[in-house]
Amino acid sequence: MLLSPSSPSPARWFRTLRRNKSTEQSSKLSLSVCTELLRKSREALASGRTLREEFRLSQLEALVRMLVENEDEFVDVLHKDLHKPRFETVLSELILVKNEALFAVNNLKKWMNPEYVTRSLVTSLDECFVVSEPLGVVLIIGSWSSPVQLNLVPLVGAVAAGNCVILKPSEISSHTTELLERLIPSYLDTECYHVISGGPSDLTDLLELKFDHIFYTGSRATGQQVMQAAARSLTPVTLVLGGKNPCYVDRECDVGIAAQRIAWARFHNAGQSDVAPDFVLCHADVQARLILALRSCLLQFYGPEPRHSASFGRLVNAELFTHVRDLLLASGKVAVGGEMDEAEKYIAPTVLTDVLESDPAMQQEIRGPVLPIMTVYSADEAINYIRRKEKPLCLYVFSSDRKVISNMMTCTSSGSFCANDSVLQSMMVMLPFGGVGKRETFHMSLSQWDGLVPRALQLQHLLAQEVVRPAEHPCGVRHVPALPPLRGPQPVPHDVGKLSVSQEPSLVPDTVKQRACSQTSIS
Repeated sequence: MLLSPSSPSPARWFRTLRRNKSTEQSSKLSLSVCTELLRKSREALASGRTLREEFRLSQLEALVRMLVENEDEFVDVLHKDLHKPRFETVLSELILVKNEALFAVNNLKKWMNPEYVTRSLVTSLDECFVVSEPLGVVLIIGSWSSPVQLNLVPLVGAVAAGNCVILKPSEISSHTTELLERLIPSYLDTECYHVISGGPSDLTDLLELKFDHIFYTGSRATGQQVMQAAARSLTPVTLVLGGKNPCYVDRECDVGIAAQRIAWARFHNAGQSDVAPDFVLCHADVQARLILALRSCLLQFYGPEPRHSASFGRLVNAELFTHVRDLLLASGKVAVGGEMDEAEKYIAPTVLTDVLESDPAMQQEIRGPVLPIMTVYSADEAINYIRRKEKPLCLYVFSSDRKVISNMMTCTSSGSFCANDSVLQSMMVMLPFGGVGKRETFHMSLSQWDGLVPRALQLQHLLAQEVVRPAEHPCGVRHVPALPPLRGPQPVPHDVGKLSVSQEPSLVPDTVKQRACSQTSIS
């Protein structure tokens, strides 16, 4: 996310807008409309219609139908907002949301059933069980980087839980916001689910209203604003914030596969992703080969002129272009790419080498098609670097040495951990999603909180090796835990506080499109 100047002043949280008299009147009108929508939502909730399983199923099925029947329109608006190609839109936006909705449809009855608990001697003749109830009216504030996914995935969860929703997509992805504002009332219940649009000033006013839960995806600066506003009314909040996602490339790995998967994750959507690798910590022995492999992958993905490729996107606005350009020019040395066109908001897929820890690209989230590579000389050096920084939302490692993967997993902390692949752990409906520490998702009540944080893990093993358990490890862990068997799917727990491990056979694709298609078969 773009970093704002560090200041506790609320005036610094939102960009100052030039507003004329008509704009100010529009803002006041939108606030009054939102107040009325909040009242209607509470009345609909009080009627009890969202408590019925049939109602929730009908709304989830209508959401899937909306995506299917309007696929061409979604492709068109995302191309206008982000220059997204059709394949990328279908894979990373539409299929992902449909899978979430269908997963909810298939499991809704089980989720709504009472959960019986163990009785004590005193209550041995009683019935003791837990029933899940809707929180109430939920405010969902979506982000612009994946505007369909980041708005509708939280909506799926809220609908399945029986909540009423007021959805506020980002004004930055304006074409997608307009489409959602038009389509959702045509498919979902118009008294329970509402879409509103508006700018930063409207969001400030909106947060003064009392909701039962707030779900926010976006920048850390705005997340602080949301958290402070919610604290005044003790409203529970879920925050999904971006950050610097490290990727370690070990000396023992298939460099060609690593380059292909890193390049696909980093440069899809022109690098505008919260979960993509943000920088590479590369072992010195394989750095030269990795750069050559990345150059070859980019040629394969986008051709000799990425500007003319229908598969490569553009930055969402001039402000983000300036931010990414400044980071690129002030960091390291360009090894691949580096071309820019301000009029098109175009920056070519760029790989930087000779990058120092003090460079701006290593200090700020990039949110663009730039991949810095910093040299390390051991896995332990990479672990120490990661541990010195804030706990990342995602952590990636490419290695054929199971000991290296085990050490990296044990000695670091992150919202999700993925070995020998990129991004796909965030697309699995059975794995939890969220951050740790300053990027943690605050959504649990005190009765649910047990001091444990779920960490999503996906391990793809490219080479079978025995795990070596050292007597002592620099990070202070006495024994490195053995990884699960290499083959065979494992049942994935979905409980808070348990590590969820997904295993799939290794995929060695010829092209990124073939690889991505193989992952969409679950739909």
